[in-house]
Amino acid sequence: MIAHLVESLVLLDPQHIIVVVGEDMAAVAKAVAPHRTVVQAPPLGTAHAVLAAKKVLKGFAGDILVVFGADPLITPATMRRLIKARRAKSNPALVVLGFRPDDAANYGRLIVGEDGSLESIVEARDATPAQRRIGFCNSGLMAVDGALLFRLLKRVGTDNAKGEYYLTDIVALVRAEGRRCAVVEGDPEELIGVDSRADLARAEAVAQSRLRAEAMKAGATLTAPDTIHLSFDTRLGRDVRVGPYVVFGPGVTVEAGAEIRSFCHIEGTTIGAGTFVGPFARLRPGTRIGRDAKIGNFVEVKNAVIEAGAGAGHLAYIGDARVGAGANIGAGTITCNYDGIAKHRTDIGAGAFIGSNTALVAPVKIGDGAIVGAGSVITRDVPRDALALTRPPLREAEGGARRIRRRLRTGAGIKSRGKT
Repeated sequence: MIAHLVESLVLLDPQHIIVVVGEDMAAVAKAVAPHRTVVQAPPLGTAHAVLAAKKVLKGFAGDILVVFGADPLITPATMRRLIKARRAKSNPALVVLGFRPDDAANYGRLIVGEDGSLESIVEARDATPAQRRIGFCNSGLMAVDGALLFRLLKRVGTDNAKGEYYLTDIVALVRAEGRRCAVVEGDPEELIGVDSRADLARAEAVAQSRLRAEAMKAGATLTAPDTIHLSFDTRLGRDVRVGPYVVFGPGVTVEAGAEIRSFCHIEGTTIGAGTFVGPFARLRPGTRIGRDAKIGNFVEVKNAVIEAGAGAGHLAYIGDARVGAGANIGAGTITCNYDGIAKHRTDIGAGAFIGSNTALVAPVKIGDGAIVGAGSVITRDVPRDALALTRPPLREAEGGARRIRRRLRTGAGIKSRGKT
């Protein structure tokens, strides 16, 4: 969530992005790097959290935007509206983002005067029955004049139901100095606060809806959009077609005109123009598929390069490998890339043909144009244009099938198997 929020903030081109964290939050600090983090210890409320950034912003007199890590869906456009309102000719010292949720029960209420200015924010626990009937609520986000923010924060007290330092108390302090406070109304969908697993699922649904709409607007065809899962960095080129029930994990780019058929799972992969993938294919991180290639049903590819025009039609595993341009991988083929201790690479040359049910025991190289016969186990390099076979000779027993059926019908075969 914090990565989504920071990415949106970067688009505003701010002078500083400062993330306030609690103690023992090294993972969060790492996630937001190279942006600065400051520690709020102990956590004593929202005003106390903002005050933790005081040393970093010493002498800063520009606009300060306060946002919350639990609100990952807030858009750059909405944040720009806040900043624009703060810089209006009326020169409000503070601008709060308000919204009208379906259920206002736990939100602070915005008390707005007849002139449209913000008079106060009353926290839900401290609100009177009349104030609780107000549907216009505080999102928590605000833009503040940096020249006075920290001076005001020092004057915030804890005279409230939770005994904490509320950031919202600075509204009254601003008005006491004769300065104006303003309010901007936001979209409730952007302001889903994520405080539980259920909230997270709601936020994910909104994020997916946005991502699908953006993909289709950019020219991709999503056959059944609601069944397709995208990641924040999924890139689908123009005229890409995606079938139902496809999952895109992080780091996927699909170039123009490719088709991803139903029930594929793809992450960390680049797919070239005009390529067909699936159905039921799995492409894992480190995979690069060239243009006009074909990855068919129940094919798994990991950390491998499939060059232009190559194909693996069905039931194959290609890991830690290169498959040259125009090569064909038969059904049941696997690259045996792991020896129990280390991973090894397989190199399959351009135009090579790998027959069905072949095991390529890495490290091994198949030369350009070589043919490997079906059912082979290849443990050493195969030269260019060579034919490689490790298939055992065929043995025949004249009438053997008839004799076996006779034994099975009389029960002799069953008794024999039982003794064994």
